[in-house]
Amino acid sequence: MSGTILITGGAGFIGSHLAKSLLADGYQVDIVDNLTTGKRENVPEAVDFHELDLRFPEGIRDLPSKNYLAVLHLAGQSSGEKSFDDPVYDLDANCRSTSLLASWALKNSIPTFLYASSMGVYGEPRKCPVAESAMPQPISYYGASKYAAEQVLRVASLQGLRTVCFRMFSVYGPGQNLSDMRQGMVSIFLAQLLRGKQLLVKGSLQRARDFIYIDDVVTAWKLAIEKSVTGVFNLGTGKATRLSELISELLNACGLDEDYPVVQGEGTPGDQFAIAADIAALKEALDWDPRVSLESGIHRMVAWANGLPEGVGCGNGPTRHGKGLA
Repeated sequence: MSGTILITGGAGFIGSHLAKSLLADGYQVDIVDNLTTGKRENVPEAVDFHELDLRFPEGIRDLPSKNYLAVLHLAGQSSGEKSFDDPVYDLDANCRSTSLLASWALKNSIPTFLYASSMGVYGEPRKCPVAESAMPQPISYYGASKYAAEQVLRVASLQGLRTVCFRMFSVYGPGQNLSDMRQGMVSIFLAQLLRGKQLLVKGSLQRARDFIYIDDVVTAWKLAIEKSVTGVFNLGTGKATRLSELISELLNACGLDEDYPVVQGEGTPGDQFAIAADIAALKEALDWDPRVSLESGIHRMVAWANGLPEGVGCGNGPTRHGKGLA
């Protein structure tokens, strides 16, 4: 394949994986990130990197003038819990940036705009798995800002921009930020285990999520670039996993006993209780299926963590033998 693709938030977990995969496929890639949560070291050397904040017109004005094949907009605030800290920032980061960028794409005749939306738009769905036809009723400012951004793109699509909004469920895998203890359930739990700390779970162990491995997410995004699809799609596995089951998988992958200390704390604001994706629409539109099981994905993520430098990854926490996880 050929052509240049602009990825916003490309210094983050999902964006950097997308960048590397697209480069391997022969695309040219430009990355924009304000490095608020993304890391410069995540950016591949082969890309053209621009440190810009797309919440403001000044950031949009400084975007490169190129004939982009597509814009992949992943920049934004990505934690339901954090959205209660500053709801206005959340709206700016997720909705205002999308509005500004979509207008820029239309003015520059960029044909395709893919957006990272979220399962957070649904709130507490009445039916699980939840389909895209369900009425969004977000219970966090994060979910509200993501849904607002979807509506901005719906209007932009009426002006000729091909838009795809992926309502992404719980993405996990190698490269996830193990130092951020307020975003990413798998990475939060794994980080605690790697450091040999008791496992603090904020809320009920009976809560359920749809955990999807990063490689399956990247595949779906790349297919959406190539195929002439448009609209809103759930991006998950279609399977609900209770937190108690997730913890068992993590303990097994880390070689830890099932009686590892787990402490339940108070829940966080805006936290959904149980949700999983109905992925029938995405499977039909993209001829796509998730391929990585939770067991396999967790083992891959733990293997990656075992290769991190001392003090970051494994080697500091107790195993059943009281030494390290490696």
